[in-house]
Amino acid sequence: MKKLTALILAAGLSTAALAAPESYTIDGSHTFPRFEYSHFGYSTQLSRFDKTTGTIVLDRAAKSGTVDVTVDATSVDTGFPLLNQHIQGEDFFDTAKYPTITYKSTKVNFDGDKVASVEGNLTVKGVTKPVTLTVTSFHCMPHPMLKKDACGANAVAKIKRSEFNAGKYAPYVGDDVTLTIAVEAYKP
Repeated sequence: MKKLTALILAAGLSTAALAAPESYTIDGSHTFPRFEYSHFGYSTQLSRFDKTTGTIVLDRAAKSGTVDVTVDATSVDTGFPLLNQHIQGEDFFDTAKYPTITYKSTKVNFDGDKVASVEGNLTVKGVTKPVTLTVTSFHCMPHPMLKKDACGANAVAKIKRSEFNAGKYAPYVGDDVTLTIAVEAYKP
């Protein structure tokens, strides 16, 4: 009987250990928030940010978590240095006053065992608005090179740049912006 009780207790402790929240550090070399918008109706322009930091905490047993991301707005990469400078100006990101863009979750929603969406607050140019990221893919496994547990996801949202005081030239340069975030994170 003592052995059975010890086995049940050990199994319960083992399950509790698995249910603990897991923290992940965003991998800046594999995380690139991108944004796209219509350019005078001629084409859809696609740009990205090259420097992103943050943490993701997941409690898969409790179906909850947190996401805290900081994007260096001065790392904007349009593929054209002069346009990079223009977008960092007062009419758009105003990186002299607002060098970072942040996203802080208020709720992580699961569909079964996978993250389905993240509700949170996006702050651009000193303006904070609620934005829901729809997660289009989510995968966790041991990283084959780092030898650490890692997770990756792709998420998408649509915003209006004018709501963040960055609406210069709208509607000719599209006000509707699609944000796509490719993120990878690993356990420290």
